[in-house]
Amino acid sequence: MGVSLNWLKKYVDIDWSPEELAHRLTMAGVAVEGWQEQGSDTVLELDLTPNRGDCLGLINLAREVSALNAQELRIPEIKIKPAVEKVEEYIKVEIVAPDLCPRYAARLVKNVSIKASPEWMQEALINSGIRPINNIVDITNYVMLETNQPLHAFDYNLLGDKKRILVRRAGDGEKFTTLDGVERVLDSEMLVITDGSKAVALAGIMGGENSEIQDDTCDVLLESANFLAPSIRKTSKRLGLRSDSSLRFEKGADIEGLIYALNRTAALMQDLAGGEVVQGICDIYPQPRNPLSLTLRPERVDYLLGTSISPDEIKQYLQRLKFGIKEEDGQISVDIPFYRPDIQMEVDLIEEVARLYGYGNIPASLPEGESSSGGLNSYQKFRQQLNEILAQSLSEVVNYSFINPADFDLLLLPADSPLRNVVKIANPLSEEQSVMRTLLLPGLLETIQRNLSRQNQNLAFFEMGQVFIPANELLPMEELKLGAIVSGKSELNWLKHRVELEFFFLKGIMEDLLQQLGVIDYEFKETQNPSYHPGRTASLWVKDQEIAVIGELHPLVLENYDIKERASAFELDIEKLFSLLGSSKKVESISRYPAVERDIAILLDQEIKASQVISVIKGMNNPLLYNLKLFDLYSGAQVPKGKKSMAFKAIFQSAERTLTDAEVSHSMDNLLEQLKKQLGAVLR
Repeated sequence: MGVSLNWLKKYVDIDWSPEELAHRLTMAGVAVEGWQEQGSDTVLELDLTPNRGDCLGLINLAREVSALNAQELRIPEIKIKPAVEKVEEYIKVEIVAPDLCPRYAARLVKNVSIKASPEWMQEALINSGIRPINNIVDITNYVMLETNQPLHAFDYNLLGDKKRILVRRAGDGEKFTTLDGVERVLDSEMLVITDGSKAVALAGIMGGENSEIQDDTCDVLLESANFLAPSIRKTSKRLGLRSDSSLRFEKGADIEGLIYALNRTAALMQDLAGGEVVQGICDIYPQPRNPLSLTLRPERVDYLLGTSISPDEIKQYLQRLKFGIKEEDGQISVDIPFYRPDIQMEVDLIEEVARLYGYGNIPASLPEGESSSGGLNSYQKFRQQLNEILAQSLSEVVNYSFINPADFDLLLLPADSPLRNVVKIANPLSEEQSVMRTLLLPGLLETIQRNLSRQNQNLAFFEMGQVFIPANELLPMEELKLGAIVSGKSELNWLKHRVELEFFFLKGIMEDLLQQLGVIDYEFKETQNPSYHPGRTASLWVKDQEIAVIGELHPLVLENYDIKERASAFELDIEKLFSLLGSSKKVESISRYPAVERDIAILLDQEIKASQVISVIKGMNNPLLYNLKLFDLYSGAQVPKGKKSMAFKAIFQSAERTLTDAEVSHSMDNLLEQLKKQLGAVLR
């Protein structure tokens, strides 16, 4: 934005050079990119931050300079000689969308003479980057740059129903031609100004061709209004139309300053266009607002800034900014003017004090507080350990957190599955990435499918990532999950044959993971899951809590993802596993005494699982039984129909003495007796 220095000096005395002025404004938070000479004038180029939209107005910028150099601020006086007629005889304003237009004011100026504006006004506009058109249009632009309040001038005699201005939402598909000659298609989220029958302006953005000021315009209806910033921003973006007016409304205009701007415009039209200002203002303001009042604690200023600024100095800085203040019980009550919408909290006021005190005057100091050595906490170390263990057997992948809602159908999830309760993306790039994932499986399956389609056959992947669960709070719950998937066969080498990457391969990886984490008390239980193969799916339980599901994927799921190979997967709750493990690991010393191994082969019914046998044996709580392993499983010839043979290796050991043969034999007899009693086992 360009600012004429000559124009700025009309409101405040400035003895500084352009370089000094630019430096002081920049150090006070109103950035000046540079300046250049234009004839007898100097033009400053501002680079305002989004929160300082008020400085788009020359008077507000002069207020900043006045606060910095302690000079008087001169706001132009308004002198209007009203005509005998009253505005109510000419116009009536109605707002039917007060949520988008909280205030609308209008004045009528009759018998204007359309001509070129005076040279001083044209020079001021040109140096600010605006092309002069005629005195009426130039005056509205001049006052907009001066007060930061956009205005619009209608040719009163081109308004159809000259007694009415109606502010309403546009209709869906309504067409309107703006001043630039472009026909635009509107929708019901946009606001228009109408004459009761047709739209004559796109509210806050641009007027219409059907009511613009022309060479023969005689009577001018002036508009000065306030429009909701988000509405103007959305309309401007949807239509691809941005103007000086929309820029100011988007950043928040002064709802209380629009009457001054309206009167200032009318007075200039009286002086520069010979207009007769009709008496009165048609001002519709359904819900008048009170200024925001904040409490500022002087001790809080010094605490945050590390300074020693007296309460009197703080009040002086705020008074320079023309804030209304009063002191109560050692605290300062501050009324925030409407032209400063960026000030909402006490800390914003403290920033104002810091700006005027001078950032360079704030002493430098080292941060205070408890120091830490840094490093990873226990949970971060646990995650790192998981990654390192799995990377020994699997390749890590990272998939998008956005998935397609259709994935839940491809995974055969029932309609009432809680996994279908998702967080929807407000502005998705496509339907394929329109919701946040509640499980890792869709991404892993797509990774398998993509690799198989490129002739990559030996696939073993894992992923550690967040899933997102809707919550009553503003943000969803995030849970960290660990997923893995395998398909195909291992690579062939001279040490071993190719191993099929199937359920037991993946189960072995999971068991190795648990072993390296020091997890002993775990159990696999048969379970049902719609995405996995019936009878080939298990859940992992640790300390009586289910933390994972593992299994071969359902053939229909594989078909849905166009995967022709068998595949197995698991998904594990990392946070739940970490909470079950605790922060410390238990260790035990190696026994000095020899272990005794005994093998036992038993016949059982086909439906009895090895886990049941192990559960019975461990349930005996024999202190001498150190370990138990299944090493053979057989059914067929030499085994009765409906039966199967299981062979276990039992390892007995004591930390206190060498075991006798009699002790071990007694333990084996008790073991066999319990298996017979509980499972109907027969010694083979």
